[in-house]
Amino acid sequence: QLKKKADYDRATVHKILDSGLIASVGFVQDGQPVVVPMLFGREGETVFLHGARKARVIRLLESTTTACLNVTHVDGLVYARSAFNSSMNYRSVTLFGTPRLVEGTDEKLRALKVISESTMPGRWDEVRDSHINEIKKTGVIALEIESASAKVANGMPDDEAEDYDIPIWAGVLPLVSSFTALRSDNRLLDGVEPSAAVKAMQGRIL
Repeated sequence: QLKKKADYDRATVHKILDSGLIASVGFVQDGQPVVVPMLFGREGETVFLHGARKARVIRLLESTTTACLNVTHVDGLVYARSAFNSSMNYRSVTLFGTPRLVEGTDEKLRALKVISESTMPGRWDEVRDSHINEIKKTGVIALEIESASAKVANGMPDDEAEDYDIPIWAGVLPLVSSFTALRSDNRLLDGVEPSAAVKAMQGRIL
């Protein structure tokens, strides 16, 4: 069953990655596994991750040779006629690559724009320019996608043939992740309204 769900098509991998907000990043430190949630953005076959330059995770990723990244969307609960066949509908990507620290102001800013535009499209060009001290305090990791696979499960429960005669309700309870309505900061200047790019995010489904 799991093999049937695997998909190595890069277009599928990219689509699932690009609709995610948080990636779980895994690596080994001193022989022990470590997994950390991180904001990210993708450009081509590179995923950019960011955090405080002095943060433990940035320092560890800088010194490791291989990292693993996973993004998962849960799309619903699958209620089968047995506990064994009950499951979830989901979209997931797991990739492996070699991380490197992004250095140089221009390259770092380009990577940060990729992350920003992946999370808040259109916002980068609306906000003030980053101060040089802010850039220095931010660590950015580039993770080249060396191998990647997607797994997608959708549809109704796949019950045993004899179980379809059991009078138990079965089906799917969809789960939709979406943004809701904007809430204004109470220190906004008078007359300031959200931009079209910000308004467009309301109701967006992930």
